[in-house]
Amino acid sequence: MASLELPSIGTRLSHSGHLGTVRFVGHVDGTQGVWLGVEWDDPKRGKHDGVKDGKRYFSCLVPNSGSFIRPSPAVSYGLSFLSALTAKYIDVPHGDTATEKIVLGSSNGAIEVEAVGLDKIRGKLARLERLREVSLDGECVSRADLPGEIERTCPGIRGLDLSKNLLPGWDVVASIATELRDLRSLSLNQNRLRPPQLLRPDTAAFRRLEDLQLNGTLTTWDEFRTVLIFLPSLRTVELGYNRLQNLVTEQDSQNRGEPNTTLHSINLDSNSLENFGDMCCAMRSLLGIRRLVLTSNYIAGISSAVRPPGGQRAEASPVGDLTHLALAFNRLTDWHDIDMLTLWCPQLESLTLAGNPLVEDPAHKPHARSFTIAKIPSLKVLDGATITPKERTDSELLYLSYISKQPLSDDDKRAAHPQWQALCTKHGVFDAPTPSAAQEMPDTLSNRLINVRVYHATSAPPRSLPPAEVENYLRECRANVSLRVLSTMTVRTFRLKALKTFKIPRAQQSVAKLWMLLRDGHFVEMDEEYAGRDLSWWGVEEDTLCVISTPEQ
Repeated sequence: MASLELPSIGTRLSHSGHLGTVRFVGHVDGTQGVWLGVEWDDPKRGKHDGVKDGKRYFSCLVPNSGSFIRPSPAVSYGLSFLSALTAKYIDVPHGDTATEKIVLGSSNGAIEVEAVGLDKIRGKLARLERLREVSLDGECVSRADLPGEIERTCPGIRGLDLSKNLLPGWDVVASIATELRDLRSLSLNQNRLRPPQLLRPDTAAFRRLEDLQLNGTLTTWDEFRTVLIFLPSLRTVELGYNRLQNLVTEQDSQNRGEPNTTLHSINLDSNSLENFGDMCCAMRSLLGIRRLVLTSNYIAGISSAVRPPGGQRAEASPVGDLTHLALAFNRLTDWHDIDMLTLWCPQLESLTLAGNPLVEDPAHKPHARSFTIAKIPSLKVLDGATITPKERTDSELLYLSYISKQPLSDDDKRAAHPQWQALCTKHGVFDAPTPSAAQEMPDTLSNRLINVRVYHATSAPPRSLPPAEVENYLRECRANVSLRVLSTMTVRTFRLKALKTFKIPRAQQSVAKLWMLLRDGHFVEMDEEYAGRDLSWWGVEEDTLCVISTPEQ
């Protein structure tokens, strides 16, 4: 035991298949010999956070992920890059034997066949200089090789996966990448990397690197910003599962972040981020950001003001050029949050919201997609589904109908629904009865009834008509009738009442469709999806015109 070389603090190790980082080397009170204090990558293997009998020996990044182990030959401190590459990609030739027996893997050992010329195939695969994509995931890589050896052996690597290894820090990663001059994609997921100590901003190690994965590395935002200086061509980065709670750094608070124009996409999936505004402000110096993934975080609201750090007056949004935003599976509950997205992201084209209470709540779900579309005029894709021009028009008209039945003044509507004025200009103003007019009438059943004129057509009406042509269209309908109904009646019941009034045969009733004519000449289908809603929800009021269409027999 005494002859074993002890690791230094920060060394990565593998013990019985479990990876960890050495946080302490020395004696523990009340015991004999030397112990290693280890923080395990898998917190479930830990027993404490470096404290024994009330004395702290080391600290852990993740609570209760540490334990003590003895130095032993069973502990591996990894191998070099080329050793791992050779072990995985070069199969030892079998000699002069022309044929070999191999077992088909899918047969579970039941099928054995003879193969000819496998050594020739092995020889081709062993030509490491031809490798372009390499995966050394979980191969215990801990260090580079002698200078020049990697470049001589495999200079053509463009994509490299070094996830779940024993790399101690960015300096070691750089010593490997320096010799891979055409490296474009690098995965370092589930490593524990010390910030760079020896790198210079003009290093050639990552000069062509475009894609970087740092998921599950516990990399902080400050550490990433430090590394970003050495990545002049980086376009996309993944920082998921890193237990991030905020993105505010000392650089950001002083507004001295180094401007970056190349980074295009950031994935912060599955962290613990809460403050959307602070996150956006932390990206103030990332001028090229177009795609931001915040799926599965703890965002419960979106602030209404775009303020720089330090409480200065409001200014242009730091993420104003963002076109794709993923907010699925967060904690949004208020439509006001969706309204605020247009201030933060005025050019937003793609959005995901699935899994938020706002859109999953049964009270909101039937109209959640339509309202979101109406509230964000620049949106083209919502939750992965393309928004067609027809869907946008229908959504905006539905939203205007919803607003029109609210007893609010115009000023209150502008405050509660920021897009209301623009939508009115686009589609026409929707006036609702004023509260004072309603209060003057006695609250009797007859006074609650509204007159709705329904026309019977033999085909679906056009999408819209100029006001001058609406009257001609209605005149050509087969028949019309005025129905006195309660505004609380459901669309489904109203539809049945109209079908019975026009004595439409039962065989035709299943294909009949109901439409509402808006004041700007648009026809909106009152489809089955919202048939359980009442007429007032649709904005049906006194003297509303509807069309029920059935195919001609």
